Amino acid sequence: MTDEYGYLNVTGRIFDIQRYSIHDGIGIRTIVFLKGCALRCRWCCNPESQNFDIETMTVNGKPKVYGRDVTVREVMQTVRRDMPYYSRSDGGLTLSGGESLLQPEFAKALLQAAKALGVSTAMESMGFAKYETIDGILPYLDTYLMDIKHMDAKKHADWCGRENTLMVENARKIAASGKTKLIIRVPVVPGFNDTERELLDIARFADSLPGVEEIDILPYHNFGEGKYTGLGRPYPMGNAARPGMEKMEGFKAAIERNTDLYCQIGG
Repeated sequence: MTDEYGYLNVTGRIFDIQRYSIHDGIGIRTIVFLKGCALRCRWCCNPESQNFDIETMTVNGKPKVYGRDVTVREVMQTVRRDMPYYSRSDGGLTLSGGESLLQPEFAKALLQAAKALGVSTAMESMGFAKYETIDGILPYLDTYLMDIKHMDAKKHADWCGRENTLMVENARKIAASGKTKLIIRVPVVPGFNDTERELLDIARFADSLPGVEEIDILPYHNFGEGKYTGLGRPYPMGNAARPGMEKMEGFKAAIERNTDLYCQIGG
């Protein structure tokens, strides 16, 4: 990068840009989905995000390519078009995946470009990276939506492919830095963490983090099942049922009764 706007020329690999989202940060958001993930969570609803390679998936009987290389400048063209919606709703740009931190230079450049436009930034991430990498991104990140899936390292490894040690330690460091608003998110998955005890373990950890005031619990769904078929892969969750709203409300009440956190049930 040879000039002050060189970050606009940084290239990364994405598999989708979703506009007008209201579930991944405050207000109306533009979500950029980055390719590549270090985990293999059994319930992953975006299996096309897992491999960094460009893939072909069968959709409605036709082949569709997932993955393309774009510059930050190209992504910002979409962000610029959506800016009127941000100003009316306090929305902005959200990075998702996959795991955005596996393309750290690209993720940082996207956030930097958005901030240069005065656009609010958020990132959905498991925190799977060296903390030095995360720390370089934090100055351009308004909200960190961080997944904490389980507090037991072995069960985390069994269901997600890797232990949670690095992510838990990074959550502590991110919170201690005070550089971004940290919100903990928990996918509530049948057979994995859908008990009050397991969710309270996560909530109490989140409550111990300085500056963390909110935890979001997200009920499992099987909306991604057809994608596995399209990729020629078996669906790891089988016929697991989505937790009912009554059960989710019970978890919310238990968390708010036992911690100082505001608990929100997401979509």
